[in-house]
Amino acid sequence: MGRKPKPTHLKIVAGEKRPSRINKDEPVANQGLAVAPAWLSSRAAEIFDQISATLHGMGIASPDDTHALALCASRLEEVEILTVMVEDAGRTYTSEGGLVKARPEVAMRNEAMRHAQSLLAEFGLTPSARSKVSAGKAPEANPFAGLDDAI
Repeated sequence: MGRKPKPTHLKIVAGEKRPSRINKDEPVANQGLAVAPAWLSSRAAEIFDQISATLHGMGIASPDDTHALALCASRLEEVEILTVMVEDAGRTYTSEGGLVKARPEVAMRNEAMRHAQSLLAEFGLTPSARSKVSAGKAPEANPFAGLDDAI
């Protein structure tokens, strides 16, 4: 199956100029902040709002991403809950037979962390995901440009 295709806007920001690599018919997401769905807990809704505000600051916020953001916020809340459980109960327990075993919460937290990291990367919210694109800074003005007019 291969890699997931990179969205066209990320290709353009990264400097892709070949027309054969640009999908001209790719749908464009609406601009604006997403609203947290009612099914999220209050903590997950706070996380949702934080992520949405970050995406808005990056100029890529869209209400079309509500469900993916909600999933990400829910998983991050799950990481918080499971972390508290692991810190309170410890990483291991001793079974009835005397064997030391890993707590199930440790594995559940690891899976939630892996999924949350994947979702954050989808939105470009990890350092490696951000490093793959440039902000497209405007070129600096030439301080010597006025000298041509003086001659």
